[in-house]
Amino acid sequence: MVARLVIAAPSSGSGKTTVATGLMAAFTAAGLAVSPHKVGPDYIDPGYHALATGRPGRNLDAYLCGPDLIAPLFAHGSAGCDLAVVEGVMGMYDGAAGQGELASTAHVAKLLRAPVVLVVDASSQSRSVAALVHGFASWDPEVRVAGVILNKVGSDRHETLLREALEESGVPVLGALRRVRQVRAPSRHLGLVPVAERQAEAVESVAALAAQVREGCDLEALLALARSAPSLPGGAWDPGAVPAPASAAGRAPRVAVAGGAAFTFSYAEHTELLTAAGAEVVPFDPLHDERLPDGTAGLVIGGGFPEVYAPELSANEPLRAAVAELARSGAPVAAECAGLLYLARELDGKPMCGVLDAEARMSERLTLGYREAVAVSDSVLAAAGTRTRGHEFHRTVVEPGAGPAPAWGLHAPERRVEGFVQGNVHASYLHTHWAARPEVARRFVDRCAP
Repeated sequence: MVARLVIAAPSSGSGKTTVATGLMAAFTAAGLAVSPHKVGPDYIDPGYHALATGRPGRNLDAYLCGPDLIAPLFAHGSAGCDLAVVEGVMGMYDGAAGQGELASTAHVAKLLRAPVVLVVDASSQSRSVAALVHGFASWDPEVRVAGVILNKVGSDRHETLLREALEESGVPVLGALRRVRQVRAPSRHLGLVPVAERQAEAVESVAALAAQVREGCDLEALLALARSAPSLPGGAWDPGAVPAPASAAGRAPRVAVAGGAAFTFSYAEHTELLTAAGAEVVPFDPLHDERLPDGTAGLVIGGGFPEVYAPELSANEPLRAAVAELARSGAPVAAECAGLLYLARELDGKPMCGVLDAEARMSERLTLGYREAVAVSDSVLAAAGTRTRGHEFHRTVVEPGAGPAPAWGLHAPERRVEGFVQGNVHASYLHTHWAARPEVARRFVDRCAP
């Protein structure tokens, strides 16, 4: 089993992404094959992880996929690697609201039997850091907090005070990072700006993070700690474990998957599942490509930031027309969040594809959280009555016209219907992880014309 570390923190904003990405880049530069992972549903941090390691950033979400899939998905993603670095989410013990430890960093660390390194923002404390670390290390005896990295340390004197205090905690200090200004990762309404939108700057940022971590962290001690993780029982998740339907024999329908700067939110397992189901997956960029890939038989449009690129997406009239024509032809279309907005009649007053009789606009309200859902209508993704779990994360609203049936009935935190099913088009705000229900990919590919 691959050596592994979980990078956690007492709260959001402590520096988990800085440390995790810097470690990934530093170890990769040292010649190790590093597997990057992120706890939770986040799509943006894995883009920086992929840039740091040259491998797909993968999510480990015990709510979306269930606890039993965490170790198999980890083993699948880390196969052939020397080291895996898992970035946590929020505070270490923060999980799905009202469901205890479920989907927290601590929960995933226990499922992976992985040592935890706690990243502490030390900017406004000295001796109190020992009480903080002691509390996190002793709260759950099944979580092995095996080291601390101090972040935002102000001076040599400050570092000395912190280290002296932590000598009493029994948790070793494995690094101390100073406050620096040159490492920037700009944010906006939904978090960090994705790598695809700032590629050159992102490369510089990741290189700077690697240099900062090399200078401030004991990489040898961290690697030794990672190698102390015990083996995990069971095998790796396999996207081809369930055979494609017999009707798919001899077929390789072409499924176009939206990408580029406007559509950066996707899980690597979705493409793997589509391929295992018999599809030929071809990426395209709605910002620049004026037509769909030749022979497109199905279309997947994931999440991202179409609101940021509404003028450019609207200006690409040939592609908008091609998407509308494909939908009218009856080809299966799966659109998730940003994809939903792109299929609407307009977004913030800019014409979109017009597949759905709906208008989308930016909102001041952030809609965020895990959801329990049941399929209201038969669709290319699910039969009516199918239960699933998903996640919403957007600052837009969609005002529908008449016609389309709803896609999902949501049961938490409030009851409501959401999304659209119109012919073979399934469009919804709900982000789902297909590894939890691999039949989704098979169902979609089976609806594609040969």
